[in-house]
Amino acid sequence: MKRYPTRIYLSKPHLGTWERRFVQEAFEENWVSTVGRHLNDLEAEFSTYTGLPSVAVATGTAGIHLGLKLLGVRDGDEVVSPTLTFAGGCNPILYERARPVFIDSERQSWNLDPNLLEQFLRRRASQGALPRAVIVAHLFGQCADMDPLLEICGRFEVPLLEDAAEALGASYKGRVPGTLAKVGVYSLNGNKIITGSTGGILVAQDELMVEKARYWATQARDPGADYRHSELGYNYRMSNIVAAIARGQMKVLEERVEQRRAVAFHYREAFAELPGIELMPQAEYGKHTNWLSCFLVDEERFGATRDTIVSTLDAANIEARPVWKPMHTQKLYRDAEVVGGAVAEELNRRGICLPSSSSLSEEEQAFVIERVRACCPRITV
Repeated sequence: MKRYPTRIYLSKPHLGTWERRFVQEAFEENWVSTVGRHLNDLEAEFSTYTGLPSVAVATGTAGIHLGLKLLGVRDGDEVVSPTLTFAGGCNPILYERARPVFIDSERQSWNLDPNLLEQFLRRRASQGALPRAVIVAHLFGQCADMDPLLEICGRFEVPLLEDAAEALGASYKGRVPGTLAKVGVYSLNGNKIITGSTGGILVAQDELMVEKARYWATQARDPGADYRHSELGYNYRMSNIVAAIARGQMKVLEERVEQRRAVAFHYREAFAELPGIELMPQAEYGKHTNWLSCFLVDEERFGATRDTIVSTLDAANIEARPVWKPMHTQKLYRDAEVVGGAVAEELNRRGICLPSSSSLSEEEQAFVIERVRACCPRITV
């Protein structure tokens, strides 16, 4: 078995010179905690990018937690979430002791199915018990179809939160994902398209909501010299060091998006002659960043299972993984209600994420392609 001399990771940080410069400035100015010039500048620059007021927080998950609180989620409320998502996108429902209801994906985008959402909300409306909020996630860099989701949620007067953790740099009909609902959240985790090493950003259409999130994120400390607290708060503020890294990354966002897309489309071209392996759909309504290069494997046509490909790549020193495991199939959520689920289960069973780093070299990608092709008995390598 051929092995690459160094591990080819799924999605690793791609840093440049701006990040080092800004971090050095933070050290020289001695602002390394949760206040500082870079923190302020990052929020201002993000607001320019999105057109909305923003607050920088410790993680994307922290942002979703604060977003749910802003939408009024309380103990016992129902909150709708896609089942095909990362746990960090729905665990905050449990932080507030609310009850998740998971909804299946549509095949066209792999995101929340608007038809199933409408059916569910109509049923709940007839029972006089609508959910408190709906979370929609933009998976792997592709936007959900927001217009029907916004129309449906608006008709039933249920607020929508956009989990844009994986979709920074994408677009939906020329608009920035994360800015279409009342609240949007982005992630700057180490494996994202750009990173602060960690971190997240919350945006909202109402500036007062952003200021409330900022207040909660700083332990809900009331004004004054002494430490007074009239509400429960959280240690959710981003540090100035993380903000410095993120500011440097924001300068190359568009370049990183194009590099990720080039990686995905090169895989697609290289696998064009292989039966039974196809790139995740690229919805016509927007720009997919292809944060991760995701493919579906048809075992019968390809001649090998998705898991065989993953294990073969691992033996060759290449990191690959299945697409997200649906939340309704997780032990943590075994008692949660689910609407549909078969599509998400199939995507998880057949879906594979290949190395997608924007710094992936031609040689590394060629080796990945060679190893995938070697798994297919239908062709001559």
